[in-house]
Parts: sequence; structure tokens; C-alpha cells
Amino acid sequence: MVRQRVNKSSLDFIRLQSSNKFKSFDCGDADLNDFILNRATLFDKHMLAVSYACIDINDTSRPLAYFSLANDKIATSDFASMTEFNRFRRKQGFPNEKRLKSYPAVKLCRLAVDICAKNQKLGTQVLNYIKSMFVIHNKTGCRFITVDAYLAAVPFYEKNGFRMMNLEDNDPHTRLMYFDLMDLVA
Repeated sequence: MVRQRVNKSSLDFIRLQSSNKFKSFDCGDADLNDFILNRATLFDKHMLAVSYACIDINDTSRPLAYFSLANDKIATSDFASMTEFNRFRRKQGFPNEKRLKSYPAVKLCRLAVDICAKNQKLGTQVLNYIKSMFVIHNKTGCRFITVDAYLAAVPFYEKNGFRMMNLEDNDPHTRLMYFDLMDLVA
């Protein structure tokens, strides 16, 4: 494996289209590798998720990282009880007259960094890019970013400002987490 030093000034994010055919990507997870190499544009075609690749503008043949986004919501059903949901709603400072049963979010469906670019804080840079997409260009009213984080990735997401949705979540593989975009504008 050859490590590639990432020059942050030469990075760009491109929306994946059927014309983007990458020959290789290896993040160490076969499912995540297969998605960007074979399935991402199909999800886009069927309007299920949109994927973006982080590339080095000096070498566009192999993405350094990628992520996929889809619409989501934070709803009462995400919490163990209505009391817990009401605590969440009060903590976010929602006005009482806006007592909705769900709040708009975008789901971070997949995020992967190629092994050649690991340990260079590229994952954090990708998250910051996603956050800016919705703070600067929030076209539909999106308050939260959600993610079903693999257990091993929970510390990474916490370090980047994500919080546990439900402290009683005991899924053996993932934890539902969220980032409040208002944390960036308040």
C-alpha cells in the first residue's frame, strides 16, 4: 500500500455521475468499496441517494474519499419515549408553536476514506464540507445531519460534534447520531 500525502489545497468535491468510472477505491470495507465503484450512480439515477467524491485535482483517477446523502428526518419514533423526544426538542430550542412530530434532516448514508489517505484528517474535512453544504446553501430547510455510525466510528463522529440520538440504543452494529447545524450559526 502506498500512502498518498493529501495536499488540502488541491482537493475538490465532485458529484458522482454515470460518467465517473473509478477503477479503484479501497477503504478496507468491501461493501463501501463496491458502492462507489458499482452502485452509487444507480442510487442517484433512482433518486435514492446522491454521492460525492473527494479527489485530488492533480490525479482524478482515484477518489481519496466519498460520501452519500439522502433525505431523512428526526422523528418521535427515533426516541425511546415521547418524554425523551420532548427533552430533545427543548434542548434544541424549538419554539413551542413548532411542535412537529419530525424535523428535517439529511442522512449521511456512507462515508469512506481510501486507505492511501488515512490518518490525514480527511474524514473531518469531508464532514466539514457536508456541514457547509447545508449551512451555506440550505435550499429546503434542513436542521440536522444524521448518521447510523458503525460502533468503531462513534468516537470519530463525537469528535466532530455529533451526539447520540438515543442513549438507550443497543443495536449491535451501529448507533444513530445527529449533528445540529444550528451549532454552526448560533
